[in-house]
Parts: sequence; structure tokens; C-alpha cells
Amino acid sequence: MEDEYDKLIRRMNPPSVTIDNNSSPDATVIHVESTNKPGILLEVVQVLTDLNLVITKAYISSDGRWFMDVFNVKHRNGSKVKDEGVISYITKILESDTFYVPSLGSSVGLKPSLDYTSIELAGVDRPGLLSEVSAVLANLGCNVVNAEIWTHNARAAAVVNVTDDRMGCAIEDQERLLTIKKRLRNVFKGNNDLKTAKMTLSPPGSMHRERRLHQIMFAERDYEKVEWVEQEDMEDFNGLKPEVSVLDCVEKDYTVITLRCKDRPKLLFDTVCTITDMQYVVYHGVVHTGQMEAYQEYYIRHIDGNRVSSEAERDRVMQCLEAAIKRRTSEALELELCTEDRVGLLSDITRIFRENSLQIGQHTSLDVKWNSSPAKPTTHDETRMSFLFGHIFKSRSF
Repeated sequence: MEDEYDKLIRRMNPPSVTIDNNSSPDATVIHVESTNKPGILLEVVQVLTDLNLVITKAYISSDGRWFMDVFNVKHRNGSKVKDEGVISYITKILESDTFYVPSLGSSVGLKPSLDYTSIELAGVDRPGLLSEVSAVLANLGCNVVNAEIWTHNARAAAVVNVTDDRMGCAIEDQERLLTIKKRLRNVFKGNNDLKTAKMTLSPPGSMHRERRLHQIMFAERDYEKVEWVEQEDMEDFNGLKPEVSVLDCVEKDYTVITLRCKDRPKLLFDTVCTITDMQYVVYHGVVHTGQMEAYQEYYIRHIDGNRVSSEAERDRVMQCLEAAIKRRTSEALELELCTEDRVGLLSDITRIFRENSLQIGQHTSLDVKWNSSPAKPTTHDETRMSFLFGHIFKSRSF
């Protein structure tokens, strides 16, 4: 009955999106107004983030049954959003019926697919782990279509989409799937981590991948301190360590979260994702970013309507938000490789990392994407490639 009532209210008050390029000299201003529902802030932020837009300012208000937010956004090169195709897409998605799913437990970005098998991995990180996982998948005839791997605080999480290397489709044979699961668990056995290592074969359809990685890391309790990693954190952040505070606003019956940290892409998505998955609701908020620093302030309550009620809960909120900030913060070298796709390519590349003592380390994410028709490298491009990867790029086409 509650869902039907929400549908009626929404039909009476359909969402409205206004995209304005005149109000701000250096950003596109997006106004979103709609009936309120749990998780709506994350859904809007996700749409903007997935378009690789930088959110420089945000004003959030969703008290009562109405949601009214304003976002200042721009492209990563600093330009406004003027492409009519992008503007039309934002408006269409944020105003569409399919975007708004009333269920509290609904997935953000749920896109059914029968084209691949999705594998989720989680456990304790160690050097060479990704290389071993990639080698096992290649040996079992699994072609990695795309993958994203996060490591943080001695934990590792991955979402890997694979196909049968001969048929080019999802793997459905249950016996073969059990073999894949057993072999991947044996990889973690080398880490003496059978009790904590997790491997899941997801059914067709998948949650938004980056949100799922946050959830896996949260379930792995990567927010808990590890002594030797904590020392590395202090060295890596060079005085830019995130500052998170959780205070009471008794007169308004809210808990107030404030964050200050080094700015980076997708920061707002990461913090809002964590607040939402911890079952808190943002009623009001403000976000500002400068040249280097980001400031975020949220007025929240738990979904049961209560403020943060204990010191233990307060500490956990601070730890989880600090972890959300750090998971994608990296001062390491970023390496991009582009070549024609073939079965086993990821296994070859990660083997080279391992053999040359290169680690995908503490604050790193690896994103692997498949491109069916990449531009053919020129002779000039090839001369600039590292000798470590030269034979991969010169290998024959498949």
C-alpha cells in the first residue's frame, strides 16, 4: 500500500530537472525536484558521476516528502556541459519512471545481462594475488570482458565479468562454475585465508559495480585499522589526511557529519554511497570543492529516525567514511594500456607486474575495459612503450 501511495504522489508531482548554463560563469547548474524516497540522492549523484562530470558544489534538501537539490557540474577539462545529447540524457534519465524504484532495498544501476558471468571476489590482499586470479581464469577458458579491483587496508575486492572464451557468452554449466569457484578459492588458500576469502557467482543482472565494490569492502571491514597499513597511510597522505567529524545538532534533532580532504573525482559518490549503505538518510547538506580541498557537510538520521546515539556508532561512522575516501585515493603511477583484445591478455599483463615486483597496492583501483575496435598503434606509439609490455602489443591478432 505504501508503494502504491508513493506512485500516486509521484504521478501528481512528476520529477522536474532544469539544466542552466547561464547562472554560473564556470559551471552548469542542475536543479532536481521530485517527491522524496530513500536512496534518491545516491541515484542522482550516480547518474552525474557515471557521465564523468565533476560536482564542484551541491546543495541538498530532502526533508519531508520533497527532494530539492542543486548541483554545479563541469567536465573534467573544466568546461560546462553544453552537448545537447548529454543534457537530453540527464533530463530523460532523472525524469524517467524506470529511474525511480520505490523499494528501499532496490539496486542502483540494475542492468540485466545474459552476455557474461559476474564473479565477485573478496579477501586479504597480498602481492601477486591479481596475477594468480587472472591466470586461473585464463586456464579455465574464461575471457575477462571487464573487471574492477580495489585494494585498501590489506583487503582486496573485485568484480570480474567473464565469458566462455570459445562461445563468447555467459558460462551457464553448473559443474564448470563449481570448478571455477573451487580453483579461485585455492588461490586464496595460498594466503591461509580460507575462512575469510569469499567468491560469489552472481546471477544475470548486476548492481552498479562501484557501489557493489564499496559494499564488499564494507562487509570485509576494511575500515578497521591495520597497524602497518596505518603507518603507510600517514606517509602517503603527506598532511592531507581526511578529517571526519560526527557531531550532534540537538535543536534540530540531526547528526552532523563534516568531511575535509583532498579533492578527487567521484568523491561525492563514494561518501554518499557509504552513508546510504550504512542505512542513514541525508536530509540536508552542502558540498564545496576548491582547487585542492573538498568540504562536505551532511545532516543525517538513521532510517529509523534516530540520531547517532553512541560513541561506538559515532566512531564507526567516522571510520567508514574515512575508508570510503581512501579506497580510491592513490599517489601511485597510473598505467594505461591499449591494444587489440585477446583471451589471456589480462593474465599476461598481471604476470609481468608480478615478475617485476610491481604491486597493485594499498590505495589503488584497476579498471579493465574491453574495446572491440581500438585504434591501431602507430610506429611512433610503439617506440614509446615500455620494453616490459612490448611483446604484448606486438603479439598477433586473434
